[in-house]
Amino acid sequence: MTKVVNIAIDAMSGENAPEKIISGIEISLKKNRENFFLIYGDQNKLEKEIKNKKLVNGYCKIINTNVVISDEESPLNAAKKGKESSMWKAIESQKENKSDISLSAGNTGALLVISRLILNTIEGINKPALAALWPNKNNMNVVLDLGANIECDEKNLLDFSIMGSALFKSLFDSNRPRIALLNVGLEENKGSEVLKKTHSMLKNINSQDFEFCGYIEGNHIMDGNVDVIITDGFTGNVALKTAEGTANFITKGLKESLNKLSILLSYRSLKSFKEKLDPRNYNGAIFLGLQSPVVKSHGSTDAIGFANSIDVCHKIVRANLIEKIKSNLILSNA
Repeated sequence: MTKVVNIAIDAMSGENAPEKIISGIEISLKKNRENFFLIYGDQNKLEKEIKNKKLVNGYCKIINTNVVISDEESPLNAAKKGKESSMWKAIESQKENKSDISLSAGNTGALLVISRLILNTIEGINKPALAALWPNKNNMNVVLDLGANIECDEKNLLDFSIMGSALFKSLFDSNRPRIALLNVGLEENKGSEVLKKTHSMLKNINSQDFEFCGYIEGNHIMDGNVDVIITDGFTGNVALKTAEGTANFITKGLKESLNKLSILLSYRSLKSFKEKLDPRNYNGAIFLGLQSPVVKSHGSTDAIGFANSIDVCHKIVRANLIEKIKSNLILSNA
């Protein structure tokens, strides 16, 4: 019998919580019954949402919490005052071996700080990274860091390469992902000193865990020629927000420009194109480098997007991501 994946849910964070959270759990259970949910939040509100959802009721346990960390809360204040919050308790359940992974749609800064306080980092990693899926022409990339670390040195970027390749192998059928460093050019002498030093280090590593493909420019991220793209959190976050804005601009522009007849004639192609750009399909970023995995759902996503982040949680646990990262770190240091 397959072991159930226990997922701790911060049910009070993000827009339209907890209604969206419970609906997302219901959607995920219709596809996968191998998860069990520890749901942290206001018990009265949660019971009201679950009351008419028999499927959810059979696969969850509610743990009452009375504090919610708002999106406006600073990470420092959240860490000081949030020990009774749904976010804190969900992450704490991992340390107490009650859950395998936690998921929150809440304050990103607070989630990172609290996760680091409770779970600590993997030995050899001094900065966790925020990694997420990014669509490309062929399938998907893993991109990191997307905002957890504004400044990074070459050691951090090397760690991100190892962790990113482990994540890609966990989510997809790949034994040796292709990785590249995001840069302003392809030549080895271009970019910051940190990037040039990282390039030299990766070039000289004889790793069976990934294939280093050099630099990649922003306009080629979606070409599908590499699997894992490495950058610092400042550049990664700017690139991500730019891509999201461009995708929204294109889909809205197409809708406004096409008349009803052209939409009808091109319905299948347009539907497929829209799905490719739909951010809900790629929802679920993960903090890599912690002793136990924590996944961040976009706060403004809907129930479908939240359900997809649950699917990411399931795959991460099933693939033994943390152990893969640890073993890859050992091999890279050998």
